[in-house]
Amino acid sequence: MKMPDGVVLLADRYVPVGAGRAPAVLVRSPYGRRGMFGLAYGRAFARHGFQVILQSCRGGFGSGGVAAPLDEQDDGLATIEWMRAQPWYGGSFALHGPSYLGHAHWGIAPYAGPDLKAMATQVTASQLRDAAYVGGSFALEATLSWSTLTAMMNGPLSGAAVFFAPRRTRRAVTSGRPVGEFDVLAAGRRLPFYQEVLTHHADPDAPFWKKRDHSGTVGEVDAAVTMTGGWYDVFLPWQLRDYAALRKAGRRPHLTIGPWHHADVRHGKLATLDALAWFRAHLLGDPSDLRESPVRVYVTGVGEWRDYDDWPVPGTRERRWHLHAGHGLGLDGPGESAPDRFRFDPADPTPFAGGPTLLGNSAPRDNRRVERRADVLVYTSPVLHDDLDAIGPVTADLYVRTSTEHADLVVRVCDVHPDGTSLNVCEGVRRLAPGAPAAGEDGVRRAEVELWPIAHRFRRGHRMRVQVAGGAYPRLARNLGTGEPLATGSTSVPVDQEIFHDPVHPSALVLRHLES
Repeated sequence: MKMPDGVVLLADRYVPVGAGRAPAVLVRSPYGRRGMFGLAYGRAFARHGFQVILQSCRGGFGSGGVAAPLDEQDDGLATIEWMRAQPWYGGSFALHGPSYLGHAHWGIAPYAGPDLKAMATQVTASQLRDAAYVGGSFALEATLSWSTLTAMMNGPLSGAAVFFAPRRTRRAVTSGRPVGEFDVLAAGRRLPFYQEVLTHHADPDAPFWKKRDHSGTVGEVDAAVTMTGGWYDVFLPWQLRDYAALRKAGRRPHLTIGPWHHADVRHGKLATLDALAWFRAHLLGDPSDLRESPVRVYVTGVGEWRDYDDWPVPGTRERRWHLHAGHGLGLDGPGESAPDRFRFDPADPTPFAGGPTLLGNSAPRDNRRVERRADVLVYTSPVLHDDLDAIGPVTADLYVRTSTEHADLVVRVCDVHPDGTSLNVCEGVRRLAPGAPAAGEDGVRRAEVELWPIAHRFRRGHRMRVQVAGGAYPRLARNLGTGEPLATGSTSVPVDQEIFHDPVHPSALVLRHLES
């Protein structure tokens, strides 16, 4: 396929035998066209009556030009025009794909025209800047591992890149070098995308980000959309914002969220079945395999699927679980108490155990070793006398005072089992900077931390736990406490943090409970 600038992109076309001008499914990928991708996307859909155009994005797997990661709109729209001009095009098509592929499709779906009938996306979002700088803190491991992975995919280790990239990332992040040098340590050379992300992190309006942010046009997508996500996926919060944008525009998308992380192979089969049912309904006029309820979520802690009419789930109410003196957690308001204190030292950053990562296994892990550290505050509820179903958005409303104006607040919710095992359920981070949020005369700042949403049952006999820390390394880059540039900063200072929990400063975890 020849692009307007003369660059030629390669694609494989799969055709169902005897189907004539069947509806098409367009898949644009930076990860290749053959092997498992051909099986999962090409043959899987062609066997069910769809033509499939599986294209390699610019700069990879035989396609010409230089890769421009996440900047896929122009090539995507040109590909659609090329497809329409072919004699085999039947007049309707769909878009399909996870992660990078789904983000690329969000960039073209609003402009694709009325013959785009359906769209199926998985573990992705229309804009990825907020995932690269979650809560303002640089998602180091995800950004570096993906940059390293894509750099290796066109080299001699392309077949094993998914295995080697995380190892090389771990080697880089334990080197003690500035963040801006990690790409050379991991990939053996400077990686333009990694450097661009570091350079433009502070300015969401920079041209680099604006051309890669499609969130403002999600509501303009007329095609029927179904999306699959995971509770431990790095992109889930922003995927749900896309769902909300479609709902606000009067659309009725389908949403499925399971107990999966980003690289979890378990969601692949279900997502394919979901997409097939969706495409059959909207391109072939056969809705027989569609479920009735638009929202289906897996409730962790109890291990069951539930269907709902919308997200956030109707019939839930917001409750505040207050941090108490003596490291307690409860629904009653806090009493008079002194703040709790901890020190975050960038030279010995707080590690993370479990939680959303891009290439690794993000399944819940026992957090007791981390909770024993002096730089982690732990607040635990009494034993629950009844099952508690928490379903919906999660935030932490914290009152904090720090010894420097530069600090991170990392908040994690855990489910503590009767034997003491403390399994992470969700987490979030907020980077504090001078004046953001503003401090009162006493130096105390009120910071709202957005955590990953959940659908989880805290069982009777269990306890709920909240961790508060100053880091989660290497998932998040260390906050050096000095305000030095992210890429080149090399000096650091320990940061003392105070967490207040009194009637004037009622720090709390905010959950949505399912009404009984």
